[in-house]
Formats: sequence, structure tokens, C-alpha cells
Amino acid sequence: MMINTQLADHSLLQAVGQRINQQRLQRNLSQAELAGNSGVSKRTVERIEAGDSIQLSNFMRILRALDLLDGLDLLVPESLPSPIEQLKLRGRQRQRASSVREPEPAAKAWTWKDDS
Repeated sequence: MMINTQLADHSLLQAVGQRINQQRLQRNLSQAELAGNSGVSKRTVERIEAGDSIQLSNFMRILRALDLLDGLDLLVPESLPSPIEQLKLRGRQRQRASSVREPEPAAKAWTWKDDS
């Protein structure tokens, strides 16, 4: 089931907490066991399952203990440059964002000067 992205932050945290709870129960782990395996306190596991906010580093520890860390690739995919951009960079990595440049005004068409 997909999480509705239109939900408020608190509702999203509750949905994530429910999923963490379900994953923990599928692995037949108590909150204390998950806390011990992940290196966080039992209270932190209780908080995330209740939909409360926790530190991102603790969230990653819990995901690692549940063997769900690979899902972060889906959460924040790696940005790959387009083929044209790859040719321009030729192995260099982009360091800055650039602003949109305005097109230069068209030059006057060249014409022969009349010698009259």
C-alpha cells in the first residue's frame, strides 16, 4: 500500500511508524530486541512506532537492524546527468548550479554596402 503524500507530517510519521512496527513483528522481535540490535534505546523504538519524531541517524540504525537500509535508494535516488551533460563534463563532477541564461539578442544580418 502506498503512503498518501498529501498527508500532514504527523500522519506520515505515524504511517512510517506502523510500517516499522509491522516489519519488527514479522521478524518476531520485541521492541527491546530491536533496540539492542540497532544500538538505540527502547524508548526510541517506541517513539518511532508511535509516529513521533526521532533523529535521522537513529532511523537509519533501525532500518539497518531490520535489513531495510537498501530502501533508501528508492527514497532518495542517485541523480545521474543526461548523456549530453556527461559529454560536457567528460569525467568531471558538477560543483555548482547555474542560473538560466537569457538568449543573446540576434545579430543584425550582414549585407553588402552599396558604393553608390
